[in-house]
Amino acid sequence: MALAAPPGKRQRSRTMAAQSNGAGLGRGAARAMTALAVAYPLIAHVAVLSGSAKLIAASITLLVLVILFPGLRLGRPWAWAGLAAACLGLYAAADRAQVLLLLFLPPILINVLMAWVFGHTLRRHDMSLIERIIRKLHGDPSSLDTEIATYARRLTWVWTCLFAVMASINLALAALARPGGLLLAAGLDPPFTVSLSTWSLFANVLNYLIVGALFVVEYWLRRRRFPQQSYRGFFDFARRLAGVSDMFRPASSGFQPPPSPDMRKP
Repeated sequence: MALAAPPGKRQRSRTMAAQSNGAGLGRGAARAMTALAVAYPLIAHVAVLSGSAKLIAASITLLVLVILFPGLRLGRPWAWAGLAAACLGLYAAADRAQVLLLLFLPPILINVLMAWVFGHTLRRHDMSLIERIIRKLHGDPSSLDTEIATYARRLTWVWTCLFAVMASINLALAALARPGGLLLAAGLDPPFTVSLSTWSLFANVLNYLIVGALFVVEYWLRRRRFPQQSYRGFFDFARRLAGVSDMFRPASSGFQPPPSPDMRKP
């Protein structure tokens, strides 16, 4: 998802990556959060296939844990209060058909959020998210090859469009799902329907496979276009990118990009 800085900056990039890792979650906490995030869609898919309201509620609780994990780890009262409120609400709704409606929301909202995280950096004179990541990874905010900056902006567009399209597909499938889809819940009869298993297959499995496939394919294409990479390989790149994962948070303040050349002009 990010590109390479000039070869002479390798040592500086390693130093910055180490600092980023130290500033974020500890290694053990990061692994725990990753495990929870991976487990959520799998458990959600099994819950839908089984038709168990309690398992659906458990999968949503797992997602709440993923969202609140940083605050829980730091002992934030609001995080623990939020977890308690979510558990009580889900327990109360676990025997009701309406609990299924809660499962439709995460795939839509997550994709909308990610589309915004990438897309809001594409405004005129703004630095694209991918370029910001490149600069933070390599610790050289003063200069960046124009070709790399252009590629980074186009790649940011690709990720924005992907998440927007997936959000739209998730919304459409959730609306058309039978039983319990959004249109049926609103008392409307859809022109045609899809099964809950079809919705879940896309929302909880294919969503993540598509993102992973684009990530891998883009890395392969980038290695061909920009062969002078500072990474030892794909897994080294993924490890460094995980070290700056705070860049993907909407309220991230971990990196303040310098003004673009256009903004420096009077």
